[in-house]
Amino acid sequence: MKFEVKSETINIDMASAAMLWAAITKRFRSGTGFALATLNLDHLVKMSGSKQFLQAYAKHDLIIADGNPIVWLSRLAQKPVDLMPGSELIFPLSKLAEKENIKIALVGSTDTVLEKTAAALLKEIPDLDVAICMAPPFGFDPVGAEATAILKQLHTSDARLCFLALGAPKQEIFAAYGRDITPNVGFVSIGAGLDFIAGDQKRAPLWVRKLALEWLWRMLSNPLRLAPRYIRCILILPGLVKAAVCLRYR
Repeated sequence: MKFEVKSETINIDMASAAMLWAAITKRFRSGTGFALATLNLDHLVKMSGSKQFLQAYAKHDLIIADGNPIVWLSRLAQKPVDLMPGSELIFPLSKLAEKENIKIALVGSTDTVLEKTAAALLKEIPDLDVAICMAPPFGFDPVGAEATAILKQLHTSDARLCFLALGAPKQEIFAAYGRDITPNVGFVSIGAGLDFIAGDQKRAPLWVRKLALEWLWRMLSNPLRLAPRYIRCILILPGLVKAAVCLRYR
């Protein structure tokens, strides 16, 4: 499934979890890094207004669907992809890293959240090697001197899987930058995933997620911040539906 955003094509090339695990396992064993992005409508909105974000996204090696509208559009286009929210990748990828003897890093959020998350991961996966945890300062520039310093520490730690909880577009821009500086590291952008594990943010109940209403649950929890975001997402849907129909019959 692909999406045309200005001059770039954003392609969801990992249609299922099985494909994703196989691709990452292969990269672990070959010593090759990667950048994994989780596409949703908010990202498409942001990319249309930010050339830097769009170019960073286009540099990602692996892209999955992180949002039911993306999944529904893929089905409409007869190019179906599975729903794989970024926050749900942390535990299974950490288990894969432990199995393949890969050290991991946690970057983003706060020191407290990182400490809680590391403890939760080690409780579930005792042999997991959490090599380093780093919380960038407020106003962090994802391609600036601080970003370079973090990547140097990442290289020194020998971590080969890095979970990024910086929020979009910073985490994706940082991941694309990291691919050039530390080409053997796999970067996975997971948004608020670490905060969910630490318990500092509460995710929608499972029944709400099954009804595909997590967006509504989140908006009601913080309407002033999220209502404008979801309105912008709704406004781009007609064009995306038209593009999906064209892709179906092309």
